Amino acid sequence: MRAKHLLAVAAATIAAAGALAVASGTATAESQQADPAALPEPSVEKVGEHVDDPTKLSYKDSDGAVTVSHPGATYVKVNFTSLDLAPGDSLTVSAPGGTEKHTYHGAPGDGLRKTDAGYTRHGDSGFAALSVEGDTAKVTLHRSSGSTAKGAVIEGYWRGYDTKEYAKANADTRSVCDNDARRDVTCYAESRPTEYANAKPVARLLMGGSACTAFRVGNTNRLLTNNHCMSDQGTVASSETQFGYECATCGGNDPAEPTKVGGETMVSTDAGLDYTLYSVQNFDSISSFGTLYVEEREPSAGERIYIPGHGDASPKRLSIFEEEDNGTECSIQEPNLDSTNAGYMCDTSGGNSGSPVIAGDTNKVIALHHLGGCHNAGTRMALIFPEISGDIDNNA
Repeated sequence: MRAKHLLAVAAATIAAAGALAVASGTATAESQQADPAALPEPSVEKVGEHVDDPTKLSYKDSDGAVTVSHPGATYVKVNFTSLDLAPGDSLTVSAPGGTEKHTYHGAPGDGLRKTDAGYTRHGDSGFAALSVEGDTAKVTLHRSSGSTAKGAVIEGYWRGYDTKEYAKANADTRSVCDNDARRDVTCYAESRPTEYANAKPVARLLMGGSACTAFRVGNTNRLLTNNHCMSDQGTVASSETQFGYECATCGGNDPAEPTKVGGETMVSTDAGLDYTLYSVQNFDSISSFGTLYVEEREPSAGERIYIPGHGDASPKRLSIFEEEDNGTECSIQEPNLDSTNAGYMCDTSGGNSGSPVIAGDTNKVIALHHLGGCHNAGTRMALIFPEISGDIDNNA
């Protein structure tokens, strides 16, 4: 009996030790999983502000033009209270020299033509023209003689921050993990033609004075960004999506004039998964930039990824390598960083919210970037796709 008792005690001790080891191992594994509460809150990059500057442009004005200028601004976006034009007349908002010009034959719902430029809305009345790059916009009334139309009433304008103002307005999100290995997309036109081509459908998203990234998804008029960037129809209506905002030469700081379209309709959104699917005006003008498709599967540990986007609201860059050009390539390091996110060390920064995280083997979007912190994080598209599958054509 004594021997049996000792054997039983020994067995129990071994079992308890084994159970303790298993429990300890489980605790260690769980401690390596990201605590959802520890992940940073997503935020929108602040890139500008609204300026009240009431001005009238009447048919009676001798020169028929006014200049809206804010020294040092990176963009100017003119906001109209009203626009009353005679049939056949038009109004243009242009950069000095006419290098960028937006034409309107009337206000939305009152004379605006399908061929006119897009517009945005920032309240219950009036509309804003698409933005003009730089610190000056010229508003010109192209009028016929003898008209009794009233012309334009300008309420004010949005203007983009300069470098110092931008730095002051935006906190460090710690999204650049050690060295910043991002480069202008054009740097990879020859060496990485596939990644370069798949960056084309990615656009800068401007919402008055804030910015994110968005991209075309599927074969129809559908774009994807984060819910924390645009969460309702009002924010979609206030947005403009800018394609082709990228430098012409590698490291040249010489961005081309982008193709801009106004937001049209919010199709679906979800705060928990942090996505918004929406459509734009004048879709035909951006169809040539191509599109991306959704990867429906879950991400795998170690699989190669790359991220095109507009971090800091800057001209488009590609994040292909983690620390240095031609070094270790970006990869999924934590397929299940938490219940919704995949984690990676690919460099991003404020303004990258809404960027596609693209799987290197299929060149489809496997996650929707929305958080910095190293690990940086994107909602797994395997979770988003079931919610949007009926609203997109995902057939490549």
